Amino acid sequence: MALLDTAAPAAPLGGPDLPQERRLVTDLPGPRSAEILARKADAVAAGVGHTVPVAAVAAGGGVVVDADGNSLIDLGSGIAVTTVGNAHPKVAAAVAAQAAQFTHTCFMISPYESYVGVAEALNRVTPGDFAKKSALFNSGAEAVENAIKIARKHTGRQAVVAFDHGYHGRTNLTMALTAKSMPYKSGFGPFAPEVYRAPMSYPFRDGLAGPEAAARVILQLEKQIGADNLAAVIIEPIQGEGGFIVPAEGFLPAIVDWCHANGVVFIADEVQTGFARTGRMFASELFGIEPDLITTAKGIAGGLPLAAVTGRAEIMDASHSGGLGGTYGGNPIACAAALAAIDVFENDGLIERAAEIGEILTARLTAIQAEDPRVGDVRGHGAMIAAEFVDPETKAPDAALTAAVAKACIAQGVIVLTCGTYGNVIRFLPPLSIGDDLLNEGLDIVAQALAAA
Repeated sequence: MALLDTAAPAAPLGGPDLPQERRLVTDLPGPRSAEILARKADAVAAGVGHTVPVAAVAAGGGVVVDADGNSLIDLGSGIAVTTVGNAHPKVAAAVAAQAAQFTHTCFMISPYESYVGVAEALNRVTPGDFAKKSALFNSGAEAVENAIKIARKHTGRQAVVAFDHGYHGRTNLTMALTAKSMPYKSGFGPFAPEVYRAPMSYPFRDGLAGPEAAARVILQLEKQIGADNLAAVIIEPIQGEGGFIVPAEGFLPAIVDWCHANGVVFIADEVQTGFARTGRMFASELFGIEPDLITTAKGIAGGLPLAAVTGRAEIMDASHSGGLGGTYGGNPIACAAALAAIDVFENDGLIERAAEIGEILTARLTAIQAEDPRVGDVRGHGAMIAAEFVDPETKAPDAALTAAVAKACIAQGVIVLTCGTYGNVIRFLPPLSIGDDLLNEGLDIVAQALAAA
């Protein structure tokens, strides 16, 4: 039996040349997508779900095209991965060129220049005016695991603190760090020990100023864990899966200062916030902090699997030789893609474009909020904006409304993603290659879906 259906119509070319339009020629899923999704149900483990009922065949600019010829507006970027745009020409060319040279040697066996080049670029572009080093891995969760390993080796301590509403991955240690049970943790324990949780600054719900929220955290760290036992504090500068929660001004600097005063490694998980997503190269810059270690992935390589830990050289060098690595970590094709993507971020105006997208998203969503009190909060930075849906009387999370709005948007050809500990947040993560017209059309559909819900 053939692995591929050769009778299927040829896929359209992807990238920026793809027609930038919302186009529905069938209900979703169309017959061809339905056929592929039925095969998925038979062949793929049930735990691997999907959000949008289509089978993608091409993507680029601000759209995703499915096997039936439907063209959907992309407001998710594959969860903040295709930030430079899907099939970006520079990334695609770099991938093709590298694949023609060699696809793998294992950097730990036969090193190659592109890995070194990515490390040099990360050391240069990440926050902090101090000597840095980097190590490359495959996924955000793997980067987080290794950041914790490095912090423990450096400090000789074991305890780690993560925050309410935080998300750090699906491996055993990163599930322990992640706050939300369903769907990430339920039934998968026991989890890694010596992981503690602190309250996050959540201005919409706690009403605390940044210094007050930080004082609450510091008291807990000192009394319940003890600074002498604590290796690292890890936090997303803007929380992703937890609901795009932006901490109050002054919260993060106070935590960083306490960490430095007590020999605790401060780790910024910028897997979702990194690489121009927030209108800065890294979200840490928004808050004036310089993390000791920073974890990156998602947008780093234009869709290729790559992740990194970057940080102070003396901390990064704590591990013995051979203590860090992995067979595929820093794969040469992914490294070629990353070098091309970083060039695009730095030189093609994408940081400024993220800020422009943020202005459009914020203006449109706050206008909707002014007319509909079910939109309790609009928050975020750059092309990372969210709307939290609530009961207008009590501010209680309204997950049912959120799910209904998202489902209606997808049915009308607009890809939106939900998030939040309470399942009541829609997050907007458009590729930075999306045009204003397409972005506004997508937001029109969101407004219509909310009005009809």
